[in-house]
Amino acid sequence: MGGTEFWLTVVVVGLSSSVLVAVWNHFSPLLFKTCPVPKGSFGWPLVGETIGFLKPHPSNSIGNFLKDHCFRYGKVFTSHLFFSPTVVSCDEELNYFILQNEGKLFECSYPKSIHGILGQSSMLVAAGDTHKRLRNVALSLVSITKSKPEFLNDIQRTAIGILHSWKDKQRVTFFEEARKFTLNVIIKQVLGLTPEDSKTTKILEDFRTFMRGLISPPLYIPGTPYAKAVKARHRISSTVKAIIKERRTSSCDDSSIKKQSDFLEILLTVDTLSEDEKVSFVLDSLLGGYETTSLLMAMVVYFLAQSPSALQQLKVEHDSIRSMKQKDEHLNWEDYRKMDFTQKVINEALRLGNIVKFVHRKAIKDVRFKDYQIPSGWKVLPIFSAVHLDSSLHSNALKFDPNRWESQDQVSKRYTPFGGGSRCCPGSELGRLEVAFFLHHLVQNFRWKVEDDEQPTAYPYVEFKKELVLSLESCS
Repeated sequence: MGGTEFWLTVVVVGLSSSVLVAVWNHFSPLLFKTCPVPKGSFGWPLVGETIGFLKPHPSNSIGNFLKDHCFRYGKVFTSHLFFSPTVVSCDEELNYFILQNEGKLFECSYPKSIHGILGQSSMLVAAGDTHKRLRNVALSLVSITKSKPEFLNDIQRTAIGILHSWKDKQRVTFFEEARKFTLNVIIKQVLGLTPEDSKTTKILEDFRTFMRGLISPPLYIPGTPYAKAVKARHRISSTVKAIIKERRTSSCDDSSIKKQSDFLEILLTVDTLSEDEKVSFVLDSLLGGYETTSLLMAMVVYFLAQSPSALQQLKVEHDSIRSMKQKDEHLNWEDYRKMDFTQKVINEALRLGNIVKFVHRKAIKDVRFKDYQIPSGWKVLPIFSAVHLDSSLHSNALKFDPNRWESQDQVSKRYTPFGGGSRCCPGSELGRLEVAFFLHHLVQNFRWKVEDDEQPTAYPYVEFKKELVLSLESCS
């Protein structure tokens, strides 16, 4: 045998062996399972059923993958997703059990690609004591911030400014406007920056790059969205660190300067967080306050356009609140607490729109639940959207009906738009507050229509096909 033939044989044998090992590793958990795991299928080697699971579908539906698998195997089934044997749960009881046993039986288990972009100190991926410290700081900041007049006034000034810019327009791209609103609010609250500040523009450009990479294939090759996102994250971190340094320097140089009342000013006094954790905290705050809140705003506006009766009921509530105020007087915390129907509208948009479809968890020991077992090391995906859209739990589940919240418990097992247990989103109240105040000014000034073929689509992160273009009609 010649040298060329020898090395060709070596390569072929090596590749064949790698393929056989990959196939063996893929199917062996099913072939040699030592416990009664749920029924299911693993799909193709390596990729498993991930492509089918992530296939885009309307976010107010569970999609064909879950529909098919639930029909064949039941509400809890096995699959092979994100390179791991997985138990998928569309069952309210198991979902609640998973969320309530964080750190005991299950732990956060996002793909390594997410860690690469968010960083190891992000609250989304951190576990144990790190997550606990970050969450405690977040809860403290939300508690301090949510009813402060300065924060409430900033929200309203921003909302009024954006709505004023619509006065001569017949159409607006609402998702873009919503992002503008939430970014301006959150960047002022977190870093004390105004929309006109050059740092704001720089952060916004990098943050958009960051978001595009967050939902892209994890290929760290120059020019790919993922690689760009990792670099954008480093640039945002550098910008935030420079702002922290500048803030500390100015505070030391002139103690008579009035302290700012933003998150960063408070963070600088927190000794329990490292510098990198503070930077990650700022990034998490921008992520939650910018992308998630703007998407919630878009969901509410989208569903209200399809429900004239709900929109009219909402307007009556806000007209009543406005009638108790002076002409240009801003809303306060007590006004927010009167917005009962507004909260029902927000609840229903979260239930039907499913901004967060599922979360990533992993069993840290063998877990027995009912008549089957979840093996240690397996990924576990509680699917929130499947429970939110389950017709056995919600009457007429695919209809937008805020009045269903007259009788349903908002913190029940069947409603988990912000997760649950120790990882429930700490900033959810701030997001609700921003949406409620924006709606107050919106419904008193405009009516709107949405294009017939527009819909929220899960990719798996939710987007609007055409950025939610609205046809406007001024109330005045």
